[in-house]
Amino acid sequence: MKSIERNKKNRIAAAITAALVPMASAIVAPGVAAQEVNDAEKAVALETIEVTATRRAGSLQEVPINISAVTNDLMEQQDLEELEDIARWVPGLTVNDQGGRSESPIIVRGLNTNSSGPGSNGGTVATYVGEIPLFMNLRLLDIDRVEVLIGPQGTLYGAGTLGGAIRYIPKKVDLDFVSGSVNGDLYQTNESESMGGEAGFVFNAPIMEGTLGFRAAFNYSDDPGFIDYDYLVRESGTSLPDPDFTDQAEVDANLYSVEDGNTFEQTAAKVQLRWVPTDWLDTTLSYFYQKDDIGARSTVHYQSLGDENPIGDLVGKYDAAYRFLEPMERENELLSLEVEADLGFATLVSATGSSKTTRDSNSDVTDLLIRLNFGYEEFPAFSGLTTSTSEDENLTQELRLVSNSDGPLSWIVGAYYNKNDYNRNYREEVEGFDEFAIETWGATGPLRPDSIEYISYGIDQIKEQAFFGEISYAFNDKLDITLGLRQYKYEVETESDTDLPLYYTVFTGRDPDSILFEPNTAEGDDDGNLFKFNASYAFSSDVMGYVTVSEGFRIGGVNAVAACPPNVDDITNQLICALPDEAMYDADTTTNYEAGIKTSWFKSRFTFNVAAFNVDWEDPQVSGITENGAVGILTNAKGANAKGVEISSRATLSDDLTMYAAYSYAKTEMTDDAFGIFGSTGDTVYEGDRLPGSPEHQISIGLNYTTELWNRLLDLSYGFTAQSDVYSTLGLRNYGEELPGYGLSNISAKLSDEAWSVTFYVNNLFDKYAFTSASRNWGDIEYGNRGSDLQRSYAHYILTPRTVGLKFSYQFGM
Repeated sequence: MKSIERNKKNRIAAAITAALVPMASAIVAPGVAAQEVNDAEKAVALETIEVTATRRAGSLQEVPINISAVTNDLMEQQDLEELEDIARWVPGLTVNDQGGRSESPIIVRGLNTNSSGPGSNGGTVATYVGEIPLFMNLRLLDIDRVEVLIGPQGTLYGAGTLGGAIRYIPKKVDLDFVSGSVNGDLYQTNESESMGGEAGFVFNAPIMEGTLGFRAAFNYSDDPGFIDYDYLVRESGTSLPDPDFTDQAEVDANLYSVEDGNTFEQTAAKVQLRWVPTDWLDTTLSYFYQKDDIGARSTVHYQSLGDENPIGDLVGKYDAAYRFLEPMERENELLSLEVEADLGFATLVSATGSSKTTRDSNSDVTDLLIRLNFGYEEFPAFSGLTTSTSEDENLTQELRLVSNSDGPLSWIVGAYYNKNDYNRNYREEVEGFDEFAIETWGATGPLRPDSIEYISYGIDQIKEQAFFGEISYAFNDKLDITLGLRQYKYEVETESDTDLPLYYTVFTGRDPDSILFEPNTAEGDDDGNLFKFNASYAFSSDVMGYVTVSEGFRIGGVNAVAACPPNVDDITNQLICALPDEAMYDADTTTNYEAGIKTSWFKSRFTFNVAAFNVDWEDPQVSGITENGAVGILTNAKGANAKGVEISSRATLSDDLTMYAAYSYAKTEMTDDAFGIFGSTGDTVYEGDRLPGSPEHQISIGLNYTTELWNRLLDLSYGFTAQSDVYSTLGLRNYGEELPGYGLSNISAKLSDEAWSVTFYVNNLFDKYAFTSASRNWGDIEYGNRGSDLQRSYAHYILTPRTVGLKFSYQFGM
């Protein structure tokens, strides 16, 4: 067995925070500081992390913007498999894990106005796979690194970036060597009755050496879940959702239980074909596929039910009280073509992407219908279930020309086009209510066989185009100035309508199988310009400072709710519609002011980077509800602000020990009052109210110790991440709550040879229990007399309990 060269194993795992690094070190001359730390002379230099975020390859320490790079080594050491995991290690980035069924909101620098819970992803961050804008949540499969750019990037990237950009950099097809790997993972999560696992492989092979090759990756995972569903209705419309819970026989006759209901099964695959016919042309054709099967929501009702709810004291920490399992099936596909051509004076990059996401899901709608106060709660066996399907297609084209000159002047120009088609269908079914209404209320219409209480459809189309570019000039070997400009335009069209079949059949005598739509159409458009200024100055070869002023934006749109009739105030029956000021929402923009410094010490064995920022947010898009029907919509507030600091540090203390640390602080607040955004029952939001969804303080600390064991390489890793409290709604208005902060510890031990590795790991080492976000708000169980004692939609997302696992990986041809 060949000896292990430890000096080549410098892997960044995690760890020291700003609190552990005296600020005084930032003003000590590197040469003087190096003389005072003799032990550091024995350490090796940190691994240089190359990034391409500015569209040119360069060292992480040399790029004059706030950027974090999470390498493949760090992902392995800290068991980072999803963006939710990675966010804990990136200062300024927050991703609230919502269990896979709902898109986890991505928040940069606290720029978020939407209440936590399903549908809270406000789209303030652009994501890319390689050069392709991504409109779906893909698994980190065969990824080399993840680059996170903090702050607006609209003059550098085609997709608009209000708060930042995230780039998943895939591993390239190797045209010279056959290589591959197989991997497996077996783990046990506390509170789960079964073991989880996953398995996958990567295979790379040249077809024509040096010219044509392909790479394939596959991964299958099966998570058994850990949340029990003990109050599921046996037969909707017949079984009692709320039987006498002191009578076990009655409970058993009406309800049943499912252990570990929040299962998650995923199949992911990627195929790449790379063709390099000449030394100036490089093309890659890629296809990604991912299918997710989710058994139920990952929310619990512990401490989330009202005092009068008969099961309030029965629900445990890992119990959900929904009346139905709410499964979802989701499929993602992405076909892309990346072409890079060296034209001599510049490099031309063309990135074409076609993506499609389909969703098919069910939801418990009982609580919503009770809240609408239409009398549903008077039916003892009342329960409602929704069926929702959607298809989301995106076609993107980005062209970019990057200068190749070695002179002081460099530039980037580009064009971007995106066409999005989104089709959705939704219906609510309430079994048995038609018969109840006829027998109890004297309704005279026929029964409704399909039990459809509400049905809607929508067809949305968005077309966006932009021209963007940056020009940089190096006045000398110390000072660089960059100016950027973006010109954008977008058009939005929508068609939608709703119907209330059960109401009109049972109460007005309409045909029992009729569904009547009178399509409503609306459209909107906007255009504008964005500006960027960046200046960097190299104080020495180890210290560089920069300032940036940049603007970002997010397109506006049309809310998919039918317009209210002119006589809306005279209608007393069920009505779901949008008033004129609820029909559309405007684009919002940010202006980011930032200053930062990047430093390297002790012959590149220690880096310390700091960025301070102030972001003004104009016309922020805010989630609200319609006054009629309480349908979710987007509207605009006047303004908000975020200011704070972000710090990151890496260090190698010896041949064996490396460390990483990150800290961020963000103070966020509304800068104007906002009225009526929560609908007719909501509170007013006031100037100074804190923004929801992200903590003010985040910290990550990690250590990786490398040694030899049995003539093999042993990596011992420890990671600690923590955050402060989070508001669930703007300023805690509209029945919001303050979710306490928490800290997590992960450990792992990896034994490896040149070809294989075995890793033992424990995530959430101390089995911390904490709420990460809320589904809806506690007003559901407190507001008025609308069946609040029956409400169950108010729930919490929680941390995954302690997970102990064993991973195996074997590589060949590397």
